[in-house]
Amino acid sequence: MLQDKLKALPNKPGVYLMKNDAEEIIYVGKAISLKNRVKSYFQNKKQDSAKTRALVKNIADLEYIITDSEMEALILECNLIKKHRPKYNVSLKDDKTYPYLKITPEDYPRVIVTRNVYKDGAKYFGPYTSATTLRETIELLKRLFPFRSCNQKVFINERPCLNAHINRCLAPCVGGINREQYSKLIKQVILFLEGKQEDLLVKLEKDMEQAALNLEFERAAQLRDQIGGIKQVIEKQKIVSGGHEDQDVMAIARGFNEASVQVFFIRGGKLIGRENYFLKGTDDLERGEVLEAFIKQYYIQQDFVPREILVETELSEVKVLEQWLTEKKGSRVYIKVPKKGERKELLELVGKNALEAMEKVELEKQQKKAMTEGAVMELQKELALQRPPLRIECYDISNTQGTESVASMVVFEGGKPKKDQYRRFKIKTVEGSNDFASMYEVISRRFRNANEEKDITEQKRKFSILPDLVIIDGGKGQLQAANKAMQEQGYAHIPTYGLAKREEWLFTEEHGEPIILPRASTALYLLQRVRDEAHRFAITYHRSLRGKRNLASILDDIPGIGDKRKKILLQHFGSFKKIQESSLADLLQVEGINQKVAEAIYDYLHTHQDLLLRTKHKKE
Repeated sequence: MLQDKLKALPNKPGVYLMKNDAEEIIYVGKAISLKNRVKSYFQNKKQDSAKTRALVKNIADLEYIITDSEMEALILECNLIKKHRPKYNVSLKDDKTYPYLKITPEDYPRVIVTRNVYKDGAKYFGPYTSATTLRETIELLKRLFPFRSCNQKVFINERPCLNAHINRCLAPCVGGINREQYSKLIKQVILFLEGKQEDLLVKLEKDMEQAALNLEFERAAQLRDQIGGIKQVIEKQKIVSGGHEDQDVMAIARGFNEASVQVFFIRGGKLIGRENYFLKGTDDLERGEVLEAFIKQYYIQQDFVPREILVETELSEVKVLEQWLTEKKGSRVYIKVPKKGERKELLELVGKNALEAMEKVELEKQQKKAMTEGAVMELQKELALQRPPLRIECYDISNTQGTESVASMVVFEGGKPKKDQYRRFKIKTVEGSNDFASMYEVISRRFRNANEEKDITEQKRKFSILPDLVIIDGGKGQLQAANKAMQEQGYAHIPTYGLAKREEWLFTEEHGEPIILPRASTALYLLQRVRDEAHRFAITYHRSLRGKRNLASILDDIPGIGDKRKKILLQHFGSFKKIQESSLADLLQVEGINQKVAEAIYDYLHTHQDLLLRTKHKKE
């Protein structure tokens, strides 16, 4: 079937999509000639990279889309890579998690932070890789431009909010500004975010002069302050060009199978900011290919494109990229490689920043590895274990004066939390506060389940993966109870230790003396993380149960509500919160709730807000 498709490939421009056995798209590419480009993958050339050989080995099927030109193929390729994120394409690392500034497409737009980009008529600026930079930008915008920050869809306010009183909002909710005037304000925000502060200043100064001529002195004073704030921003920006160019300057630094791309944003000849991005899957690519992949993925989601893009190396696709960006901008865009002078020096500076960002990430990776995999190996050495404790399970008990007793089981694999393996238990056989008996019950249930799962299908198993090391949050009493349970279930061979809270010493029944790990060791730090996570997970579950019990008891206090009606209400609404938020009409829709009872519920829940709030705070 694949061979037939290869023979039928047309000699036309387009995009090809390669799929694996599971029909997942694993690679998207473009070509001037689909026939020549796609067939080249299957010619077994010795110079093919390891990545290309792995790709070809996994190709089970392919599709193609014919386009009218190479530029159309480029745009389609960019969109398909963004949509499917294929395994073998270079990808902008975690670009979905980078935040953007979004100007909403509303009558009175807001400026908000979002991590999702849609074709919804909004304007997006970003992505911002630095949360600090984004936070500072938002604060500056709020100070300079008093746009609304509320999320109201319909304005029915009788009086403005606090932001209007402190001049942080022009109060469109009460008619403080009309739609045309507000639109003008948002256009100023857009100019500012595009780095066109000089153009914005000219507009604002004209508005200030006009306001003064119209004897609108308060308005003129506001504009004067706004102009002053923008001038302060401009003064902090470094002049890097004698002209007034809009440029993006980008350079890369290589790491292991990833690259750091640093971008300097120059607007009107001034450096207004910089961002660093990471691309993964770049090992077998030349520097120019890495930059081409970045340019495609970066500018596909940008509203603003500068007149010039300065890069450090020649690009094979430079003409089609310039054509695409020119069409996107609406005026000529150039991609240039400076050979000498100030621009060359600026590019070298960007390259140094890219290298520094890559070295910082590599150092963080080494430190993280030492705190995870290194900590596991150190723990094996300190405890003289026969094999590395790659899977660690930790157990903790939580209750309040013997009520709502629960237990947690958290799992760390390779020194990292494995949250999909976490389990929680509600204590069933123990009355009152007895941590020893509770621990015995939990460990018994956990390993009994492991025995019972030996005969069921792998998909349904929850406890069949056994730990290399068990940590009990507690002292000798809890440890003895756990060991007894493990021995009864046939798992006494698994190393088990108690971790005492105060001294953070490790106890085992085989040794009378505690094992004291060095205070600065990564092994101790790993155990502390595991123990703290078990405690957090247990207490979160305990609070959840206690909160539900407290909220349910509030229903018991309402006249006419017994166990039957309480159960019906919770089944109908799904939660106490939804009962609390329901209207009288909503309550009357519940089977068995008449007018009198509905009014009693509604009145009680709306006249006991203090009690409800106290219960909520206790739960939190």
